[in-house]
Amino acid sequence: MTVRHDELTVTWLGYATVRIESDDGTVVYVDPGRYGTLTGEWDRNVPHPRGRTYDERDGDLVLVTHDHHYDSDGVRRVASGDATVVAYESVDASAIREGGRDVEDLESLPYDVRRVGYGDTATVAGVDLEVVPAYNHPDGRNVGADGNPLHPEGFGCGYRFVVDGTSAFWSGDTDVLDVHHDLEVSLFVPPIGQNFTMNRTEAAELATSIEPELVLPIHYNTFPDLEADSRAFAADVAAGGVPVVLDEE
Repeated sequence: MTVRHDELTVTWLGYATVRIESDDGTVVYVDPGRYGTLTGEWDRNVPHPRGRTYDERDGDLVLVTHDHHYDSDGVRRVASGDATVVAYESVDASAIREGGRDVEDLESLPYDVRRVGYGDTATVAGVDLEVVPAYNHPDGRNVGADGNPLHPEGFGCGYRFVVDGTSAFWSGDTDVLDVHHDLEVSLFVPPIGQNFTMNRTEAAELATSIEPELVLPIHYNTFPDLEADSRAFAADVAAGGVPVVLDEE
């Protein structure tokens, strides 16, 4: 299904992939692809968008937060011929390939590719963009067996961006950070899975803190480690007086 918010039509396509289209025709995608969500292979019977073969190639702007969400095939499935791809500076296709996934180098893709870092701002395809830190706390619960954060500082980012006058925030894979509380956000798109990122309770508390006009959770139920009770999340957000919607099939 699709969600209407101000001048935007918003669709969660699965995993971390969101499509946002403004009434003026601008189309933005965040973190497209992976786990069969855009190739029709995803088939878990849980609350989540249905996997489908997706090849729209209509995106003016494609945002990539970090290695775990970089899928060159996914980018090709959503980007128009004259699209701009904005990726965090540490996205490293060679490291991804060493980890067992076959992806193309970012700069080999047939688009205008731009690298960004924490605190950068830019206007791309008419979209005002701000790069927000994203990482797991070293002393938090999202650490590996070696005690190191699963997403260390400097590994990935989030994006706050303004499309046709409406601000949106996709945090990327991160715990709740102090900087998040200072953001002015109309549409908040948080992860709510039980591992790797802020969980549903933490995301609900952040939503209550920043008071967006609408919350649309993503990045949950794609695979077992990301399972979450989305209805409990929605109840918690609504109890805080913040409008919330679930985009599930």
